[in-house]
Amino acid sequence: MNALEAEIEATRERLVETIDQLVHRANPKTIANRQTSSIKAHFVDVETGQPRTDNIIKVVGGVIGFIVVLRVIRKIVD
Repeated sequence: MNALEAEIEATRERLVETIDQLVHRANPKTIANRQTSSIKAHFVDVETGQPRTDNIIKVVGGVIGFIVVLRVIRKIVD
């Protein structure tokens, strides 16, 4: 019976650790920090700290394109 109790206790400890990890991962601050880091990594090279101009140019081009489309639509509607 002692081996069974030890196995149950070990399983319980693993479950507690897993639950703690899930609580940490589901914490809104943790999620926000993870997303912020992800966005920063998209625009800045993590290793060198240099801006990733290819991604920055894509976003700027998309924003400019969106603004142009909105202005064209406004001119058509007016």
